[in-house]
Amino acid sequence: MNSPDIKTPFKAYVVCKDEEGFRAGIEELTLSDLPEEAVTIQVEYSSVNYKDGLASTENGKVVRAYPIIPGIDLAGTVVSSTDDRFKQGDKVLATGYGLGVQHYGGYSPYAKLPADWLVPLPEGLTTKEAMAIGTAGFTSAMSVEALLQAGVTPEMGPILVAGASGGVGSMAISILAQLGFDVIASTGKKNNEEQLLRQLGANEVISREDAYQKDKGALSPERFAGVIDPVGGSALNSVLASVQYGGAVALSGMTGGNTFESTVFPFILRGVSLVGIDSVYCPQNRRLKLWKLLGKEWKPETALSQGVNEITLEELPHTLSRILEGRAVGRSVVRLNEA
Repeated sequence: MNSPDIKTPFKAYVVCKDEEGFRAGIEELTLSDLPEEAVTIQVEYSSVNYKDGLASTENGKVVRAYPIIPGIDLAGTVVSSTDDRFKQGDKVLATGYGLGVQHYGGYSPYAKLPADWLVPLPEGLTTKEAMAIGTAGFTSAMSVEALLQAGVTPEMGPILVAGASGGVGSMAISILAQLGFDVIASTGKKNNEEQLLRQLGANEVISREDAYQKDKGALSPERFAGVIDPVGGSALNSVLASVQYGGAVALSGMTGGNTFESTVFPFILRGVSLVGIDSVYCPQNRRLKLWKLLGKEWKPETALSQGVNEITLEELPHTLSRILEGRAVGRSVVRLNEA
């Protein structure tokens, strides 16, 4: 595979904010428009995440500098490299770091990235599957790992997955079910999505209101051995109060808000752990370990076969709008080049 001519135009989704105002849409670029980095990649697939939606809006508060190509995930094939760790033809993926918010990201047929950001495509995954997993699935894997490291086992009781119809939630259900956990899926779209969530591996599907029931006291009856929460916000107080002795909550998002109030009682009376999940700057050794698991023992087969929607670059703006409106279900991947 040869690197394209530096002046050959290609289409990318670009977000700008300058003296002419804010704008987002498909523009023509060339390789010379991309920042100089060690590895040039022909991008085959990217994915659609809530953070990408924020990056596409004027007041999303995630973009560090304009112009930017959003897309916090990408997977494809190396076309050139000045770093000995990668050579032409290698299949790679990248998630996190500053991709799509401070460095040109995945919504482009080509990307130039630092070699340190790249992960060799794990055995057992195609580039499309890797992006169907993407940051959302990787965050799910980190969350599951956090529960396991906190000592949560299937024998202890059910795991609540909040925001279950979203990317993190749907992947988490599939991974947990494969590991033998009893999964309770919580969603604001119970009537529309119950069948899909059960197909993903949920044993029970409950409404958001049912999940966040709380007694008047500081603690509620023990309901969950663990919680995977990509939602956050004020409801986290109710969730913490319902976790059983020795349980844990893995918190990875804030679609429900960035603040919450609680007491110390879940922590000092029940020994509950609250574990923060940051997939952006996850250390490389842990990143490689989890991606290897996602290609093998933890591969979310059901989620990959049931809840993935493939779109084109032209369909991307509509999909970004849907995810910001809370109407997205499962995962969407963007096809940039044929694998």
